[in-house]
Amino acid sequence: MSKTAIIIPARYNSKRLQGKPLIKVCDKPIIQWVWERAIQVKSADMVIIATDNQEIYDCAKSFGANVEMTSENHKCGSDRIVEVAQKYPEISYIINLQGDEPMINTACVEEVIKQIKEDENADISTLLAEIKDEDLDDPNMVKCVKDINGYAMYFSRSKIPFERNKGIAKFYKHIGIYGYKRESLFKMTQYPQPEVEQAESLEQLRALYNGMKIKTSVVEYQAIGIDTIEDLNAFKKLVEKN
Repeated sequence: MSKTAIIIPARYNSKRLQGKPLIKVCDKPIIQWVWERAIQVKSADMVIIATDNQEIYDCAKSFGANVEMTSENHKCGSDRIVEVAQKYPEISYIINLQGDEPMINTACVEEVIKQIKEDENADISTLLAEIKDEDLDDPNMVKCVKDINGYAMYFSRSKIPFERNKGIAKFYKHIGIYGYKRESLFKMTQYPQPEVEQAESLEQLRALYNGMKIKTSVVEYQAIGIDTIEDLNAFKKLVEKN
């Protein structure tokens, strides 16, 4: 039977916020916040946390999550997800949900699943949101240009498209959640890193470079990713307010 799985990669060693998945907000670790959102997605048959850290593994087990221990040698989250997916041949659609987005909108995850299942031409599905002017020059906010059919043409940390003529283009930021057909994920991770991926440090460029098609959906959701102590404090304030 064909199944859809949300796999949440969670690693301990983060350059900007060490031990991020285990940091508690209102007595609940961040990874649990993400998992509790993920299990609400009705289109997903299973949710799995993938980690290379024993503390994260034990923590996930303590709140009842399905968790898999993976190799410490993976260079990126996709490789970690492939290792897990290999253990579950029944999984046909794989959703890569970042372990640092505790407020992820479940409707957005449903949209990613819908697109990857319904679009025969898509290898990957993902999300975009319109971007605010003050964020256009922020290299930490990845931008995307899409074509008339909603397929990504390019992703960049730079402002794209370049405005030679002002006031015409719409700008979109990338929300880092991906849906993969099983064979597409396995294929992408076997390609070598092209120069453009190494330059921008954006894994999705490997897929585009090799002719794979990434279907995008534009949503209203504004992601709350936790990468820095400032992000963490903002999330804490939001939780306490609500």
